[in-house]
Amino acid sequence: QVQLVESGGGLVQPGGSLRLSCKASGSIFSISTMGWYRQAPGKQRELVASITTALSTNYQDSVKGRFTISRGNGMNTVYLQMNSLKSEDTAVYYCNRGTGVLRPWGQGTQVTVSS
Repeated sequence: QVQLVESGGGLVQPGGSLRLSCKASGSIFSISTMGWYRQAPGKQRELVASITTALSTNYQDSVKGRFTISRGNGMNTVYLQMNSLKSEDTAVYYCNRGTGVLRPWGQGTQVTVSS
């Protein structure tokens, strides 16, 4: 059984911070690059950050320097620390493999940045 469960979203003012968590159930995730994706209203889902099994990271330019992706010790938890949030970061955030064949999407977690 493969399952992705995201949590940690919420409403935050511009400049604020949130920490998202992803629990990835399934052995495939522990040997995969993992990523955080987001989908804003009316826009396509996009990859914003990824992390390999060797803990190498990559970020979309729009979030570089503000977001930090990390993995738990068991490789099946993935976090996204989001600082200096902007209204443009408002979206539903999802985790999944960062490369290769994606698994079914979880429910995602809503992040709303608004004053």
